[in-house]
Amino acid sequence: MLKRLKKILSFIWPQTTVVSSQINGNLEITSYNGKKVLNSLHANYSFGSLQRILEYGLSKIEISRLQSVLLLGLGGGSVIESLRQKFNFEGVIRAVEIDEKIISIAKSAFNIAPAANLIIENADAFEFVQNHQKQYDLIIIDLFIDNEVPRQFYSVQFCNNLSKLITDGGYFLFNLGIDGVMPVEAKEVITCFQANYFKVELLEHVGRTNTLLTGQKNLY
Repeated sequence: MLKRLKKILSFIWPQTTVVSSQINGNLEITSYNGKKVLNSLHANYSFGSLQRILEYGLSKIEISRLQSVLLLGLGGGSVIESLRQKFNFEGVIRAVEIDEKIISIAKSAFNIAPAANLIIENADAFEFVQNHQKQYDLIIIDLFIDNEVPRQFYSVQFCNNLSKLITDGGYFLFNLGIDGVMPVEAKEVITCFQANYFKVELLEHVGRTNTLLTGQKNLY
């Protein structure tokens, strides 16, 4: 009953709940016009502009060819909704998220919970790709703390490890930066993937804010 009342009230004025996270700081779950979004202090984490930005990147990929997806960075889970509902992806998704609070929010506020075809793991993405063995047809990398990508995810080591986890002919979608800012280190990401036999495409000013990198393996 209370959830229903909050949804009705959101059509009159935004309803915001603040949740504190040791990793991501204060997170805001805001209901507006009957819809919820998840925001950090300076960035949208899920179900807002970020969802549209990642959907643009996904539109560059042949989703119908995919059977498995690895998602690094869960957020509220809007990219999972996009894959399921907009791109009709019915395969297995494995999501890796370092912040237990984010996983809890995804489940309680956005109904994103483990299922037969959705595995959610509480783990550090850098360590995960270093130690994991299974390959995936698509890896989505959306690893932000507020509005910045931690620098280790621009490293050659991380990109080399990612490359090994992508099937021949498989894809990646990397959210490189926000507000049109692409750090110098991000250029090393492009070089690294090219050295690992990926054909890459840089997508700049997506949604007027983000830089995305897509790639497909073994086309040379």
